[in-house]
Amino acid sequence: MDQALTRARSLIREIQDYPNPGIRFLDLTPLLADGPSFHSIISTLAPLAKNCDVVAGIEARGFIFAAALAHSLNLGFVPIRKRGKLPYLTHEESYGLEYGNDVVQIHQDAIAEGARALLVDDVLATGGTASAGIRLIQRSGGIVVGVSAVIEIDVLQARSRLSQDFPTVPVHTIFTM
Repeated sequence: MDQALTRARSLIREIQDYPNPGIRFLDLTPLLADGPSFHSIISTLAPLAKNCDVVAGIEARGFIFAAALAHSLNLGFVPIRKRGKLPYLTHEESYGLEYGNDVVQIHQDAIAEGARALLVDDVLATGGTASAGIRLIQRSGGIVVGVSAVIEIDVLQARSRLSQDFPTVPVHTIFTM
C-alpha cells in the first residue's frame, strides 16, 4: 500500500455503538477533509471505471466518492437514494442492513439501456445496500461492471453473498477492517 493510502487508512475513525448499540461506525470524514488522502482514494478507484459510461453512488457517503470519481473521469453520476428523495418515476428495492431494513430508489430513466455502470459506496458491510443497487441498475437497463467500496467489513461476509448472488459482478474494496 502506498504512503497516501496508508495515511488515508489512518484517518478512518471508528465509533462504537453508533447509530445503535453494538454497531461499529466507520467515520470517513477525517479522510475526506485531507486532500491528498481523498485524492488517493479517487485515484485508486479510477481504473475500475475506465470502461464505464456512468458511476452510480449509494446515499449518502457513497455519493461523495462516486461523484468525485465520475467528475475525475468525465463520466455521468447516477444517485441511488433512500425512498422519497427522488422527484421523478423510480424503481425501488428493499434491503437489510446491520441494524434494520431500508429502501433505495433510482430514477427509471437514470441509466440508458446497455450503459456500463460502476456501483460505488463508502462501506461494504452486509452487502444489502450493494445488492439493492445492483438490482436497481439492472432494472434500469444498465450493466453493472463492478462494485467498489472504500472499506469492507470482512467479518460480515458481504463479498461472499454478493459473489453468490451476482457471480459476474466483481467486488473491489480498498481497505479491509
